[in-house]
Amino acid sequence: MIEVRELRRSFGGVKALDGVTLTVGDGERRAVIGPNGAGKTTLFNVLTGELPPTGGDVRLAGAEITRLRPWQRARLGLARVYQRTELFAPLSARENVALAVAARAGPYRAFRAPPRSEYAAADALLERVGLAGRENAAARILSHGERRQLELAVALAQRPRVLLLDEPTAGMSPAETARITELISGLDRALTILIVEHDMDVVFRLADRVSVLHEGRVIADGTVSEIRGDVRVHDVYLGKAVSVA
Repeated sequence: MIEVRELRRSFGGVKALDGVTLTVGDGERRAVIGPNGAGKTTLFNVLTGELPPTGGDVRLAGAEITRLRPWQRARLGLARVYQRTELFAPLSARENVALAVAARAGPYRAFRAPPRSEYAAADALLERVGLAGRENAAARILSHGERRQLELAVALAQRPRVLLLDEPTAGMSPAETARITELISGLDRALTILIVEHDMDVVFRLADRVSVLHEGRVIADGTVSEIRGDVRVHDVYLGKAVSVA
């Protein structure tokens, strides 16, 4: 579903991405981990078209998208939940999701009053992410965890084929982390998910495979058990190197 080949992105003399090659299968749940400055957010920004690559190419379901704009990639089924909140704060939870539902019909559809069907679809999505009963609450008064649930509903309203999650549990309490992890775990397995996350408990629960970035390069790629036992990954990120039996 996602193919990245020899992807490069430089900022002056700094190589944020230095030849990243990555293949994510249809329906796979892939985590990307690594220390701060490894290139994880830059990778997401290049995948979504917010940053042009210095070199290399990106494919979505076999289609070349390297030079497409962000909205064009969204139309092809690529959605992203950002680390920072991206909601219309004065609007209700229902209105935020209804706008995303309306936007599927075209770039100007969202500026018209949503019909009942769009509100019904919004309510169904809010129930799906655990916000039933909070439909009329303004986004600005929701708790941090509830806002993350709402952002997930907005992303799902686009009916994506690929969902990029950038630090979905950042700043959450343990209870909120458990709730959002459960929500992500319960998403349709047909949806391909690429997740950047620092909480290794979350990563190891959600991911089918894990890719490890360090200094803009993929230094390891494998199943959860393979990454847990990789001495080099322990050296650069997970902690003190351990011997593998």
